[in-house]
This record gives sequence, structure tokens and C-alpha cells, in this order.
Amino acid sequence: MVTIENKTFDEITVGQTVQLERMLTNDDILLFGVMSGDTNPTHYRSEENDPRQHRVVGHGMWGASLISALLGNELPGAGTVYKSQNLEFATTVNLGDTLKVSITVVEKRPADHSVVFDCLGVNQKGETVFTGTAVVVAPIEKTRQQRMALPEVKVSRGHHVFEQLIEKCSDLVPVSMAICHPCDEVSLRGAVEAAECGLIDPVLVGPRKKIESVAEEFGLDIFRYKIVDAEHSHESAARSVALCRSGETAGLMKGSLHTDEMMHEVARADTGLRTSRRISHVFIMDVPSYPRTLLITDAAINIYPTLEDKADIVQNAIDLAHVLDIRKPKVALLSAVETVYPKIASTIEAAALCKMADRGQITGGLLDGPLAFDNAINEEAARIKKIVSPVAGKADILLVPDLEAGNMLAKQLAYLADADAAGIVLGARVPIVLTSRADSAKARLASCAVAVLFAHHRKVALHLAAE
Repeated sequence: MVTIENKTFDEITVGQTVQLERMLTNDDILLFGVMSGDTNPTHYRSEENDPRQHRVVGHGMWGASLISALLGNELPGAGTVYKSQNLEFATTVNLGDTLKVSITVVEKRPADHSVVFDCLGVNQKGETVFTGTAVVVAPIEKTRQQRMALPEVKVSRGHHVFEQLIEKCSDLVPVSMAICHPCDEVSLRGAVEAAECGLIDPVLVGPRKKIESVAEEFGLDIFRYKIVDAEHSHESAARSVALCRSGETAGLMKGSLHTDEMMHEVARADTGLRTSRRISHVFIMDVPSYPRTLLITDAAINIYPTLEDKADIVQNAIDLAHVLDIRKPKVALLSAVETVYPKIASTIEAAALCKMADRGQITGGLLDGPLAFDNAINEEAARIKKIVSPVAGKADILLVPDLEAGNMLAKQLAYLADADAAGIVLGARVPIVLTSRADSAKARLASCAVAVLFAHHRKVALHLAAE
């Protein structure tokens, strides 16, 4: 057991000194900002390509805070009460600087048991960072206590990806979207909220009386929105798909019916929304511990995709990345290992997909694989495995081997890494939003925003192609 022992006023002598040395890390900077509430942009400068990396500019208070550690832990220690502190700063403290902080007793005041300390901070170059004084009331009783074990704190960025997606749609015309069978509160409220945010112009497809009853029960104002009456969920799916096929609506959103029921109508060869491209799903993940938007595909539609299917799935994800302003997305083709191993089919397919990209069969992205999950998203893991790759550790898109792996990965990130997940189905004539009862309101809006961005992008592309 590690204990700490204080120094009473009577034990302290003039000239006594203690010091500590610490290097300023990026986590220190962010934690200090969170603790103090300091959001002054002049105190931070982002490193290129990594918004989590910051340097302190003109900000030495982190170094000054180390004085408190010395006074509280070492001299006088437990029972110390701060009275005042006065510091003058000669230079700044920057990321990676090592600061040596010392305090020295210069005066004792018996009347109130006060002790005056000279304070000094010096960096690794020998430059004086700050000087000054601190006055404390020293304890008069001797104590010996177990050193407190501080919790381990992991710094991560806040959620902001979804807000940015929604903000990108602020200047766009709302997209007409068929809402397929919105017959419960979650699905109907999601459509109404997206409309109120200016993202979509909903066309509610389902039993009119049921939709109006749900709206009345939960206080949702739907009088402005068109309702296409359908007797049951099967008819809702067929009519919603027909609206998209005719061009009356430019997007499709799932309501309270089962996904398979709606996607069956979407995938029909004669009346559905199929194109020459394989239909696939993409999760757009906002993972606080990861420095970029992460796309995961396919975790919802294709159960055991073939190599040909995966080529389309990757291309769909790359096309979406372009819409999200990721100009040359890095695509990691996941497997259990990062080497081609004949007994693991996903490694063979990953190698084949890379060659297909080399031959121009997959375009617009940078592919590498097979890669294991760790070295796909962590540069240190890739370095340890001696993987030299422009994708390893910096992936924007993760292609999973099959639906089971993708579904588990997305849910692990959501429930263990505090990630938010939006989702969209691509490869059809229109973007398709698959909502879940477990989705947050923000995730539902973000899914709509992605569909809106994709629909507008497609409209511009078709217009350019026509010219």
C-alpha cells in the first residue's frame, strides 16, 4: 500500500524544496480545457489531418496547475489550504515540452500557520516559463494516508459528425421522401422531425386512419403532409416503391414494417428499384475515439456476399464517401488476419478486390487488404505488424466479410465505444433510409441528411450526364 505523509507547520523549514517534472501531452491539453472550460481558440491549434491533436498557444496555466500537485501531495501535503498565488509567465508551454516545477519555502508566519513559497517553472531548454509565489495554510496535525488511486481517464472527441451532416443540408431544397408505413410513434415522429428540420418533404404511405390516430395520440402535426392510403404494410411497401420508381419521390424511408417486407418490394426485378449495382447498406459511424467519420458496409442487407457483390458494395460506399466530401476514401478490406491465407476466403477476396481496383474495376478510393480490424484503424497496431500501407490505421471505409461480422462490429462500437450510427441503403434508384426503434433522434435525422445529400448529388450527376 502506497502512503503519503504530510509535513506540519512545525516540521517545515525555510529553504525546503520539492519538485516534479512532467511532459505536456495532447490528453493533458484536452483534459485541462474540459476541466477549466477554456474554449478560447487562440489556445489551441489543430494538427493537420488529426483534429484531436492540439498545441497550446500562449497558455501556461497547465504548468501552473502542477504547483497545486506539489503543495497538496508533497509540501505541506494533506490538510493544506490555499490562500493566494501570484505568477508571471515568461514564455508559453507547447505540446511535447517537459516542464520542471519546483516550490521552495521562503517564509513561515506563526500567527496563522501560513507558509510562503517561491514557485519556478523551467522547460527542457532551461528557459524560465514562470516565476512567482504561493501562500498556503499548513496543517498542524500529522497525518499518514493511503495515496488515492485516480481513475484512468481516456480522452475522446465529442460527437459532432451528425450535426455537420445536418448542417450541410441547410441550404438544400428538401427532398420528397416516401415514408413507408409510419404507423407507430417512432417512425412517424422521425419523419415529422426531419420535415421540421427542412430535410425532407414527407409523403406518408400507409393506412390513413392509423397514421392520423398515431399523430393525434402523440401530438404530431401532419396536416401539411400528403398521405397515400394503403390497406396494410404489404401495400404500403408496394406503393412507396412505386412513388420512387415514378420519380414522384426521390427517397424512401422505412416505417414500422419489417425491413425484409419493404426490401422485398425494392428488390423486385419488374416493379422494384434495382439498378445494375448490387443493393447494399452503409453505416455512417461517429466514433468519439476515432478521428474521422467511419463507414461500415455491409451490415444489414447482404448476408454472405460474393466477390462480385463485394465489388459493388465497396463502390457504393466509395460513392457515398464522395458525397460526404471524403475525396479519396481509404478502404480497409477486413478479415481475421492481414495476410492472404487460402483457408480464409475473405483474405482471398480482399486481395482480388485490391487487384480489381488496380485494373479500374473499382474506382474513386484507395483499397488495401486483407487487414485485421486493429491495424485497419490503429496506426500503432499497423506499425507493430510492420504493415506499410496508406490505408492501415487511417481507414475511412471498413468492408466486412459478411453481415454477421458487420452487424456485431457496428453494435460493439455503439455500445462499447459510445458511437452514434446512421444508416443508408445504396445501389437502388433512390437512397433508402432504414430506421430502427433503437436509433436516437439525432441518428434518424442524420440518416435523412445523408439521403438528402446523396439524392441532390445524384440529381446533379444526372443533369451533367444529360448535357
